[in-house]
Amino acid sequence: MATYKEVLKQAQKQMLEKDLGDQAPFLYLLELTNMEAHNLYMEMDQEIEEPLRHTYEEGIKRMCKGEPLSHILGYEWFYGYRFNVNPHVLIPRPETEELVAYILAACDELFSKQETITAADIGTGSGAIAIALKKEASYLQILGTDISADAIQVANQNAVNNEVMVPFIVGDMLEPIIDRNLQLDILISNPPYIPQEEKMEKSVVDFEPHVALFGGEDGLKFYRIIFEKCRQVLKDRSMMAFEMGWNQRKPLEALVQSYFPDARYEFIKDMSGKERMLFIYFHC
Repeated sequence: MATYKEVLKQAQKQMLEKDLGDQAPFLYLLELTNMEAHNLYMEMDQEIEEPLRHTYEEGIKRMCKGEPLSHILGYEWFYGYRFNVNPHVLIPRPETEELVAYILAACDELFSKQETITAADIGTGSGAIAIALKKEASYLQILGTDISADAIQVANQNAVNNEVMVPFIVGDMLEPIIDRNLQLDILISNPPYIPQEEKMEKSVVDFEPHVALFGGEDGLKFYRIIFEKCRQVLKDRSMMAFEMGWNQRKPLEALVQSYFPDARYEFIKDMSGKERMLFIYFHC
């Protein structure tokens, strides 16, 4: 019988040989054992049970082929909540948690006098943004749209698992909102913003949906689509919140000034000091 330490070291060695780093094997072992890190460290010299070892080593084989840890587990943690993920949806990223936090702060600052706030998450994918917002602010009347029926199926299951009522609708960008004559206080989107020809990590390109990654030749295709039609679904006093690429401020700023010359807007830096969020305010 092998110990936790021996099995982990072997897994890390395999991953390093593939130039994949050695952090994921430890995180995977944490999830499989359902332990906190300090507890697992105390168990390192204990023998690992054979069924657990088998599951772990099979997962490491898949990781060595580039498959994301989240797909092997079948879930990812986001804003403290657990979300099912699969190849039909983008894996929620930590930087998107910052977008959620800033949206919640904006709700408190701009709409505190309203009993309800209507919002929509466009291109919702797994539903992580919409569900996290609803969990944190029950007064939000939020829905999500996505062109992928498979993604909406995942989002609906995540809403059930996280015990919230969030409607998810299959449809292209803003069309489901326009079709229902809905009027929003907040429009949210983490759209595909990677330029079509940009080089990406193999684990992303091979295992995550391209429809959720690539935003046309310059990465701004879906911002343009939203900017063109957003006033049809936004109240006079409203805001939009977007995630963006770290190097897209200049072209996005030109777009904002072109479409909304009278609007107030700001680019917000993430914890790494990179401009990763765009907020646009109408009469706020």
